[in-house]
Amino acid sequence: MQNVTIVDHPLVQHKLTLMRRHDTATSKFRQLLREISLLLAYEVTRDLPVELETVRTPMEEMQAPVLMGKKLVFISILRAGNGLLDGMLDLVPSARVGHVGLYRDPETLQAMEYYFKVPEDLPDRRVIVVDPMLATANSAVAAVQRIKSAGAVNLKFLCLLAAPEGVKAFSTAHPDVPIYTAALDRCLDDHGYILPGLGDAGDRIYGTK
Repeated sequence: MQNVTIVDHPLVQHKLTLMRRHDTATSKFRQLLREISLLLAYEVTRDLPVELETVRTPMEEMQAPVLMGKKLVFISILRAGNGLLDGMLDLVPSARVGHVGLYRDPETLQAMEYYFKVPEDLPDRRVIVVDPMLATANSAVAAVQRIKSAGAVNLKFLCLLAAPEGVKAFSTAHPDVPIYTAALDRCLDDHGYILPGLGDAGDRIYGTK
């Protein structure tokens, strides 16, 4: 799993455990996801380039680092991706935002696109694609391919949980896109859900089941 970074910070792991509990209420699950997404965003943006500019503190002038070049684009895979997006925007409120609407066909488990809207200058920006679960990876693979076709060349994929099957499928399709996740779980069940997992992320975020 050379293409995978597992964010094993104790706060991330603690919050993830609380989210896994089957009796965690929708409101609490949503709050925890917002908190953990901020921590994950901190890790996935660790290598952003900086440059020095002259600033005057109350004491004197100094050379201080600021982000350089074009800023970030966060692209959410709807609908569950928006749960990660909110916390990331708390950390980087100036980031541009895009959306890819996909649903999983219940029979084939293949991703079907119904919406696509992203900033026009993707080739000049760092793109972070977000979706809480990397299970079969069908949606993630299709979304990243669509984003690449729109011109993106510098991409990362951020999720809350991943399954080995999903990591393998995603890395085979997009070996140039690193994966960041809070945990690599055991496997998928017969319906393509992550085990032990935390259930359907979208349903738990929005209380639809």
